[in-house]
Amino acid sequence: MTTRGGPPDAARKVALDVMLAVAVRDAYANLTLPGATAAAGLDARDAAFATELTYGALRMRGFLDLVLQECVDRPLAELDPEVLAVLQLGAHQLLNMRVPPHAAVSTSVDLVRAVRGRGPSGLVNAVLRRVGAADRDGWITRLAPQEAVDPLGHLAVAEAHPRWIVEAFHDALGQDLTETRAVLRANNEAPQVTLVARPGRARREDLLAVGAVAGQWSPYAARYSGDLSSVPGLVDGDVGVQDEGSQLVAIAAAQGDVGQDRRWLDLCAGPGGKAALWSGIARSRGAEVVCAERREHRAGLVRSALGGSGAVVVADGRSGPWRPGTFDRVLADVPCTGLGALRRRPEARWRRHPGDVATLGPLQRGLLAAALAAVRPGGLVAYVTCSPHLAETVDVIKAVLPAHPGTEVVDARSAFGSIPHLGPGPFVQLWPHRHGTDAMFCALLQRGSTEAGR
Repeated sequence: MTTRGGPPDAARKVALDVMLAVAVRDAYANLTLPGATAAAGLDARDAAFATELTYGALRMRGFLDLVLQECVDRPLAELDPEVLAVLQLGAHQLLNMRVPPHAAVSTSVDLVRAVRGRGPSGLVNAVLRRVGAADRDGWITRLAPQEAVDPLGHLAVAEAHPRWIVEAFHDALGQDLTETRAVLRANNEAPQVTLVARPGRARREDLLAVGAVAGQWSPYAARYSGDLSSVPGLVDGDVGVQDEGSQLVAIAAAQGDVGQDRRWLDLCAGPGGKAALWSGIARSRGAEVVCAERREHRAGLVRSALGGSGAVVVADGRSGPWRPGTFDRVLADVPCTGLGALRRRPEARWRRHPGDVATLGPLQRGLLAAALAAVRPGGLVAYVTCSPHLAETVDVIKAVLPAHPGTEVVDARSAFGSIPHLGPGPFVQLWPHRHGTDAMFCALLQRGSTEAGR
């Protein structure tokens, strides 16, 4: 890699391009980076460096911006986007990576000179030298509230999360500060790719044969760190990329005795990962799944994930074309803030706002009510979110249940086998720091006969 006075190295240029796509075009890093690394022709080593640099700088952006603001004599918003992105990448290398300081500074100067000319190179050089005058712990001591006085404020700075997210996790973890710190740190760790061998279409043994390692919890999961192009079945959809927590909630929705068990409904099926797994389980039992998705392009993704099997209808789950009491099982994997997948979506923590939770609430409550109406008496509803925020999980159940007398809350822990640290029940909340999964929430509700005459 170039270290002084030359053109920027390709890996850092890719990182800058993705940072700008996220900042200027609201792109998603996990969708943009693979194409950028491929287009640049990076080898495995440089692609790994570009990934660590890009995702790390995006995750730590809030902390990096606090540091940079101390070292720049104007508001960061007044800097050109290219200059700010170069500074963020350089500061991340200085404070959070094992890049030698001289290399972090000189390559950043080369990078800004390549994209903005010589003008801002002096600014970048001076600012990053100020950043490098202290290490990460030194900057935390300088910028964060004292831990003894404001522990959540301290964590927000030290672990680079917006304070409202820190508070939400703290509440969901019973206000346990040690657990809160652990989940924030887990969110800052890059997760390994997890594959799913979709039942009836692929075998996990075939994934293990190409170097994958069996997942810890799901019988369909395999963790993989190699070249995805060598994975059998991935291109045709028999194998998918799916977090193990996402697999577990789909499996849980298929557990328990509901008597007649032939008709299942995936109420909000896009983009189709859980639908494909759930449909495979259903087919193995002779059941059929109807998958509903409100938007046509996402319904197309569901059809692709299903591989031509199963029925996909373009419909809002709150007003689908089915009659009440039609289904034996309903999976309501509702739209949410996605706070449970922050480790996979590095920019998401800075894009979400507290108002998003309130905005999504009526939709989540409406979908759960629709799921309870669609299931027959004695049937089972799985309410699922990829968020641990209480307003998106427990509070939704509490708000909807009074209008459905006789509906029982099933202890969901029984559907998760021997997985430890699931909490006191009856709901299940998975966590990155406890289970190595996204923070998926699952509630199981069995509709009672009381509603049959309503």
